[in-house]
Amino acid sequence: MTFSVNAISDVTAVIKVGEVLDSRTATEFKSVSRDQIRCGVRNIVLDFTDTGSVDSTGLGSLYTLYRNISAVGGKVYVASLSAYVWKTFVLTHTYRVFRSFISVDDACRAISDCSYSRSDSMRISRTPVLVAA
Repeated sequence: MTFSVNAISDVTAVIKVGEVLDSRTATEFKSVSRDQIRCGVRNIVLDFTDTGSVDSTGLGSLYTLYRNISAVGGKVYVASLSAYVWKTFVLTHTYRVFRSFISVDDACRAISDCSYSRSDSMRISRTPVLVAA
């Protein structure tokens, strides 16, 4: 399985995205995220720690998740974006849709029912910053 799920509470889950989110993995991603929404999860944090690449199909699956969870009053957060993934988000204006964080801990702190306690990281600005690759 490319994706792992860590339930933080009844309504919050962290989905760890694998090395890539592309045409080969998008269907599985949609299935995993849809299952979480069906189980009552309303806040999903996407952990991109190990992700080096997101293609157009992967971006489409993120927007599908956004539409599905928004329809039930939920939110999607992204965390730990690599420079390449962040650049993809900036070039496609995806950073305007998803609230981005430096770490999963920061994203969870932003959600009221999470109680992570690390204080050594900070929130990513929503202002686009191109990072040299």
